[in-house]
Amino acid sequence: MKKECVTMLLAGGVGKRLGLLTKNLAKPAVPFGGRYRIIDFALSNCLNSHMYTVGVLTQYSPLALHKHIGVGKPWDLDRLDDGLTTLSPFIENEGGNWYHGTADAITKNIKYIEGYDPDYVLVISGDHIYHMDYDKMLQQHKETNADVTISVIEVPWKDTSRFGILHADENLRINAFEEKPTNATSNLASMGIYIFNWKLLKEYLLQDAELEDSDHDFGKNILPTMLADHQELYAYQFEGYWKDVGTIQSYWEAHMDLFDKDLAKLLSNKDWSIYSHDSQFPAQLIEENAVVHRSLINNGCIVSGKIDSSVLFENVVVGEGAKINQSIYYSSWCTDR
Repeated sequence: MKKECVTMLLAGGVGKRLGLLTKNLAKPAVPFGGRYRIIDFALSNCLNSHMYTVGVLTQYSPLALHKHIGVGKPWDLDRLDDGLTTLSPFIENEGGNWYHGTADAITKNIKYIEGYDPDYVLVISGDHIYHMDYDKMLQQHKETNADVTISVIEVPWKDTSRFGILHADENLRINAFEEKPTNATSNLASMGIYIFNWKLLKEYLLQDAELEDSDHDFGKNILPTMLADHQELYAYQFEGYWKDVGTIQSYWEAHMDLFDKDLAKLLSNKDWSIYSHDSQFPAQLIEENAVVHRSLINNGCIVSGKIDSSVLFENVVVGEGAKINQSIYYSSWCTDR
Protein backbone atom coordinates (compact mmCIF):
# COMPACT_ATOMS: atom_id res chain seq x y z
CA MET A 1 0.00 0.00 0.00
CA LYS A 2 1.51 3.30 -1.08
CA LYS A 3 2.16 6.00 1.57
CA GLU A 4 3.32 9.54 0.89
CA CYS A 5 5.80 9.52 3.79
CA VAL A 6 7.33 6.78 5.94
CA THR A 7 8.85 7.66 9.32
CA MET A 8 12.00 5.88 10.51
CA LEU A 9 12.59 6.38 14.23
CA LEU A 10 16.17 5.63 15.32
CA ALA A 11 16.06 4.11 18.82
CA GLY A 12 19.04 1.76 18.97
CA GLY A 13 21.88 3.88 20.38
CA VAL A 14 23.90 2.73 23.38
CA GLY A 15 23.72 6.05 25.23
CA LYS A 16 27.10 5.70 26.98
CA ARG A 17 27.10 9.34 28.12
CA LEU A 18 24.11 8.62 30.36
CA GLY A 19 26.27 6.25 32.36
CA LEU A 20 24.48 3.85 34.69
CA LEU A 21 21.06 5.06 33.52
CA THR A 22 21.59 3.08 30.31
CA LYS A 23 23.69 0.22 31.65
CA ASN A 24 20.88 -2.24 30.92
CA LEU A 25 18.37 0.05 29.25
CA ALA A 26 18.10 1.61 25.80
CA LYS A 27 18.30 5.40 26.03
CA PRO A 28 14.84 5.99 24.48
CA ALA A 29 13.35 3.80 27.25
CA VAL A 30 14.82 5.88 30.09
CA PRO A 31 12.02 7.44 32.22
CA PHE A 32 11.33 11.14 31.92
CA GLY A 33 9.04 13.66 33.56
CA GLY A 34 7.38 11.41 36.13
CA ARG A 35 5.41 8.99 33.96
CA TYR A 36 6.93 9.04 30.48
CA ARG A 37 9.79 7.44 28.58
CA ILE A 38 12.01 9.58 26.37
CA ILE A 39 10.73 7.89 23.19
CA ASP A 40 7.15 8.93 24.05
CA PHE A 41 7.86 12.44 22.74
CA ALA A 42 8.87 11.31 19.25
CA LEU A 43 6.00 8.80 19.01
CA SER A 44 3.47 11.37 20.23
CA ASN A 45 4.83 13.86 17.68
CA CYS A 46 4.19 11.25 14.99
CA LEU A 47 0.57 10.83 16.09
CA ASN A 48 -0.07 14.56 16.43
CA SER A 49 1.55 15.18 13.02
CA HIS A 50 -0.57 12.47 11.34
CA MET A 51 2.51 10.40 10.53
CA TYR A 52 1.00 6.96 10.96
CA THR A 53 3.57 4.73 9.22
CA VAL A 54 6.44 4.39 11.69
CA GLY A 55 9.35 1.97 11.75
CA VAL A 56 11.13 1.93 15.12
CA LEU A 57 14.73 0.77 14.74
CA THR A 58 16.00 -0.83 17.96
CA GLN A 59 19.25 -2.54 18.87
CA TYR A 60 20.93 -1.97 22.25
CA SER A 61 19.21 -3.57 25.31
CA PRO A 62 15.84 -3.51 23.55
CA LEU A 63 13.67 -5.67 25.82
CA ALA A 64 12.28 -2.90 28.06
CA LEU A 65 11.84 -0.64 25.02
CA HIS A 66 9.98 -3.33 23.07
CA LYS A 67 7.72 -3.99 26.05
CA HIS A 68 7.00 -0.29 26.41
CA ILE A 69 6.08 0.47 22.80
CA GLY A 70 4.39 -2.88 22.10
CA VAL A 71 2.36 -2.54 18.92
CA GLY A 72 1.98 1.22 19.37
CA LYS A 73 -1.47 1.28 20.98
CA PRO A 74 -0.90 4.32 23.28
CA TRP A 75 -0.05 6.37 20.19
CA ASP A 76 -2.89 5.00 18.03
CA LEU A 77 -0.33 3.23 15.86
CA ASP A 78 -1.71 -0.30 16.24
CA ARG A 79 -3.14 -0.26 12.73
CA LEU A 80 -3.59 -3.02 10.21
CA ASP A 81 -2.51 -1.24 7.02
CA ASP A 82 0.44 0.76 8.40
CA GLY A 83 1.02 1.76 12.05
CA LEU A 84 4.12 0.95 14.12
CA THR A 85 6.62 -1.76 13.24
CA THR A 86 9.60 -2.65 15.41
CA LEU A 87 12.68 -3.23 13.24
CA SER A 88 15.46 -5.09 15.03
CA PRO A 89 18.67 -6.02 13.16
CA PHE A 90 18.41 -9.51 14.61
CA ILE A 91 14.97 -10.00 13.08
CA GLU A 92 15.10 -8.06 9.85
CA ASN A 93 18.52 -9.04 8.52
CA GLU A 94 19.87 -12.42 7.58
CA GLY A 95 22.71 -13.41 9.91
CA GLY A 96 21.69 -10.87 12.56
CA ASN A 97 23.95 -8.05 11.34
CA TRP A 98 24.13 -5.09 13.73
CA TYR A 99 23.38 -1.58 12.57
CA HIS A 100 26.73 0.16 11.99
CA GLY A 101 25.64 3.81 11.92
CA THR A 102 22.46 5.80 11.42
CA ALA A 103 22.52 5.52 7.63
CA ASP A 104 23.32 1.82 7.76
CA ALA A 105 20.25 1.28 9.94
CA ILE A 106 18.07 2.73 7.17
CA THR A 107 19.93 0.81 4.47
CA LYS A 108 19.29 -2.50 6.23
CA ASN A 109 15.55 -1.71 6.21
CA ILE A 110 15.15 -0.66 2.59
CA LYS A 111 12.74 -3.56 1.99
CA TYR A 112 10.45 -2.28 4.75
CA ILE A 113 10.39 1.22 3.24
CA GLU A 114 9.94 -0.03 -0.31
CA GLY A 115 6.86 -1.94 0.83
CA TYR A 116 5.07 1.42 1.12
CA ASP A 117 6.57 2.96 -2.05
CA PRO A 118 6.87 6.41 -0.38
CA ASP A 119 7.74 9.72 -1.97
CA TYR A 120 9.45 10.88 1.23
CA VAL A 121 11.18 9.40 4.27
CA LEU A 122 11.23 11.21 7.60
CA VAL A 123 14.17 10.20 9.83
CA ILE A 124 13.92 11.10 13.52
CA SER A 125 15.58 10.17 16.80
CA GLY A 126 14.02 8.63 19.88
CA ASP A 127 16.09 10.49 22.47
CA HIS A 128 15.01 14.15 22.31
CA ILE A 129 12.47 16.11 24.37
CA TYR A 130 10.29 18.43 22.24
CA HIS A 131 6.97 19.08 20.50
CA MET A 132 7.13 19.31 16.72
CA ASP A 133 4.66 19.14 13.83
CA TYR A 134 6.47 17.04 11.24
CA ASP A 135 3.73 17.71 8.69
CA LYS A 136 4.63 21.42 8.62
CA MET A 137 8.23 20.45 7.90
CA LEU A 138 7.03 18.18 5.08
CA GLN A 139 4.98 21.01 3.59
CA GLN A 140 8.06 23.28 3.49
CA HIS A 141 10.06 20.45 1.95
CA LYS A 142 7.57 20.22 -0.92
CA GLU A 143 7.21 23.99 -1.35
CA THR A 144 10.98 24.49 -1.73
CA ASN A 145 11.39 21.47 -4.02
CA ALA A 146 14.11 20.27 -1.68
CA ASP A 147 15.97 16.99 -1.97
CA VAL A 148 16.65 17.07 1.77
CA THR A 149 15.23 19.20 4.56
CA ILE A 150 17.01 19.34 7.92
CA SER A 151 15.34 20.70 11.02
CA VAL A 152 17.63 23.20 12.78
CA ILE A 153 17.74 25.19 15.98
CA GLU A 154 20.12 27.82 17.34
CA VAL A 155 22.20 26.45 20.22
CA PRO A 156 24.57 28.19 22.67
CA TRP A 157 28.00 28.66 21.11
CA LYS A 158 29.62 26.62 23.89
CA ASP A 159 27.57 23.59 22.78
CA THR A 160 28.28 23.72 19.05
CA SER A 161 30.93 20.98 19.26
CA ARG A 162 28.18 18.52 20.24
CA PHE A 163 26.15 18.98 17.03
CA GLY A 164 26.24 19.00 13.28
CA ILE A 165 26.46 22.72 12.41
CA LEU A 166 24.89 24.18 9.27
CA HIS A 167 25.33 27.34 7.23
CA ALA A 168 22.30 28.56 5.26
CA ASP A 169 21.48 31.61 3.13
CA GLU A 170 18.51 33.96 3.55
CA ASN A 171 16.29 31.45 1.71
CA LEU A 172 17.37 28.68 4.14
CA ARG A 173 19.29 26.85 1.43
CA ILE A 174 22.19 25.04 3.10
CA ASN A 175 25.63 25.78 1.69
CA ALA A 176 27.94 24.22 4.28
CA PHE A 177 27.85 21.47 6.89
CA GLU A 178 30.27 20.73 9.75
CA GLU A 179 29.93 17.63 11.92
CA LYS A 180 30.72 18.54 15.56
CA PRO A 181 33.29 21.27 14.77
CA THR A 182 35.94 22.34 17.29
CA ASN A 183 35.70 26.00 16.27
CA ALA A 184 32.26 26.57 14.79
CA THR A 185 31.46 29.64 12.70
CA SER A 186 27.70 29.15 13.04
CA ASN A 187 25.44 28.07 15.89
CA LEU A 188 22.69 26.69 13.67
CA ALA A 189 22.54 23.06 14.79
CA SER A 190 20.99 20.05 13.14
CA MET A 191 18.32 18.46 15.32
CA GLY A 192 18.84 15.06 13.72
CA ILE A 193 15.45 15.31 12.00
CA TYR A 194 15.55 14.85 8.23
CA ILE A 195 13.11 14.57 5.33
CA PHE A 196 14.52 12.97 2.18
CA ASN A 197 13.16 12.35 -1.28
CA TRP A 198 13.18 8.57 -1.00
CA LYS A 199 14.44 7.56 -4.46
CA LEU A 200 17.41 9.91 -4.15
CA LEU A 201 18.23 8.82 -0.60
CA LYS A 202 18.12 5.17 -1.63
CA GLU A 203 20.79 5.83 -4.27
CA TYR A 204 23.10 7.45 -1.73
CA LEU A 205 22.51 4.74 0.86
CA LEU A 206 23.43 1.97 -1.56
CA GLN A 207 26.54 3.85 -2.71
CA ASP A 208 27.61 4.46 0.88
CA ALA A 209 27.10 0.80 1.80
CA GLU A 210 29.86 -0.13 -0.66
CA LEU A 211 32.44 2.19 0.95
CA GLU A 212 34.63 0.34 3.46
CA ASP A 213 36.01 3.56 4.97
CA SER A 214 32.57 5.09 5.63
CA ASP A 215 31.01 5.42 9.08
CA HIS A 216 27.64 4.95 7.36
CA ASP A 217 26.33 7.99 9.23
CA PHE A 218 23.99 10.73 8.03
CA GLY A 219 25.96 13.59 9.60
CA LYS A 220 29.42 12.32 8.71
CA ASN A 221 28.80 10.78 5.29
CA ILE A 222 25.41 11.02 3.59
CA LEU A 223 24.64 14.72 4.06
CA PRO A 224 28.17 16.02 3.25
CA THR A 225 28.22 13.87 0.10
CA MET A 226 24.82 15.17 -1.00
CA LEU A 227 25.96 18.73 -0.37
CA ALA A 228 29.16 18.16 -2.35
CA ASP A 229 27.04 16.81 -5.21
CA HIS A 230 25.02 20.06 -5.21
CA GLN A 231 21.76 18.47 -4.17
CA GLU A 232 19.09 20.84 -2.83
CA LEU A 233 19.43 20.88 0.97
CA TYR A 234 17.22 23.23 2.97
CA ALA A 235 16.94 24.11 6.66
CA TYR A 236 13.66 24.04 8.53
CA GLN A 237 13.88 26.63 11.32
CA PHE A 238 12.40 25.17 14.50
CA GLU A 239 11.16 27.54 17.18
CA GLY A 240 10.32 26.07 20.55
CA TYR A 241 11.79 23.92 23.26
CA TRP A 242 14.12 21.09 22.21
CA LYS A 243 16.59 19.20 24.36
CA ASP A 244 19.07 16.49 23.47
CA VAL A 245 19.16 14.48 26.71
CA GLY A 246 22.25 12.50 25.79
CA THR A 247 24.26 13.35 28.92
CA ILE A 248 23.57 13.17 32.65
CA GLN A 249 23.81 16.98 32.85
CA SER A 250 21.38 17.63 29.98
CA TYR A 251 18.98 14.96 31.29
CA TRP A 252 18.92 16.64 34.71
CA GLU A 253 18.61 20.10 33.13
CA ALA A 254 15.63 18.99 31.05
CA HIS A 255 13.81 17.93 34.20
CA MET A 256 14.59 21.21 35.93
CA ASP A 257 13.34 23.05 32.83
CA LEU A 258 9.89 21.61 33.50
CA PHE A 259 9.59 23.93 36.49
CA ASP A 260 9.68 26.95 34.17
CA LYS A 261 6.07 28.13 33.82
CA ASP A 262 6.51 28.69 30.09
CA LEU A 263 7.80 25.13 29.63
CA ALA A 264 5.38 23.37 31.96
CA LYS A 265 2.97 23.07 29.03
CA LEU A 266 5.43 20.63 27.45
CA LEU A 267 3.70 17.93 29.49
CA SER A 268 0.27 19.53 29.96
CA ASN A 269 -0.57 20.92 26.51
CA LYS A 270 -3.99 19.48 25.68
CA ASP A 271 -3.58 20.50 22.04
CA TRP A 272 -0.40 18.43 21.71
CA SER A 273 -0.69 15.56 24.18
CA ILE A 274 2.18 13.27 25.12
CA TYR A 275 1.00 9.68 25.30
CA SER A 276 2.62 6.77 27.10
CA HIS A 277 2.12 3.18 28.17
CA ASP A 278 0.15 3.01 31.42
CA SER A 279 2.40 2.53 34.47
CA GLN A 280 1.87 -0.56 36.63
CA PHE A 281 3.37 1.12 39.70
CA PRO A 282 1.19 2.65 42.43
CA ALA A 283 1.09 6.41 43.01
CA GLN A 284 3.87 8.17 44.93
CA LEU A 285 3.69 8.09 48.71
CA ILE A 286 5.01 11.25 50.38
CA GLU A 287 5.27 10.76 54.16
CA GLU A 288 4.18 13.44 56.64
CA ASN A 289 7.70 14.62 57.55
CA ALA A 290 9.07 14.51 54.02
CA VAL A 291 10.31 17.69 52.30
CA VAL A 292 10.19 17.83 48.49
CA HIS A 293 11.27 20.90 46.49
CA ARG A 294 11.56 21.32 42.71
CA SER A 295 11.83 17.58 42.03
CA LEU A 296 10.29 14.93 39.76
CA ILE A 297 9.06 11.85 41.62
CA ASN A 298 8.12 8.82 39.53
CA ASN A 299 5.33 6.38 40.34
CA GLY A 300 5.90 3.83 43.08
CA CYS A 301 8.29 6.03 45.10
CA ILE A 302 8.07 6.30 48.90
CA VAL A 303 9.61 9.48 50.32
CA SER A 304 10.30 10.11 54.01
CA GLY A 305 13.44 12.28 53.70
CA LYS A 306 14.35 15.58 52.03
CA ILE A 307 14.65 16.02 48.26
CA ASP A 308 15.69 19.15 46.34
CA SER A 309 16.17 19.66 42.58
CA SER A 310 16.33 15.92 41.88
CA VAL A 311 14.82 13.15 39.78
CA LEU A 312 13.69 9.81 41.24
CA PHE A 313 13.08 6.85 38.95
CA GLU A 314 10.19 4.46 39.55
CA ASN A 315 9.95 2.57 42.85
CA VAL A 316 12.71 4.47 44.69
CA VAL A 317 12.44 4.52 48.49
CA VAL A 318 13.95 7.49 50.35
CA GLY A 319 14.35 6.71 54.03
CA GLU A 320 13.75 9.09 56.93
CA GLY A 321 16.79 11.34 57.44
CA ALA A 322 18.06 10.96 53.87
CA LYS A 323 18.92 14.17 51.98
CA ILE A 324 19.07 14.25 48.19
CA ASN A 325 20.15 17.37 46.31
CA GLN A 326 20.64 17.93 42.54
CA SER A 327 20.76 14.22 41.87
CA ILE A 328 19.27 11.45 39.77
CA TYR A 329 18.34 8.26 41.64
CA TYR A 330 17.57 4.96 39.97
CA SER A 331 18.34 2.54 42.84
CA SER A 332 15.62 0.95 44.96
CA TRP A 333 16.74 2.32 48.32
CA CYS A 334 18.26 5.60 49.56
CA THR A 335 19.37 5.56 53.19
CA ASP A 336 20.52 8.18 55.68
CA ARG A 337 23.58 10.16 54.60
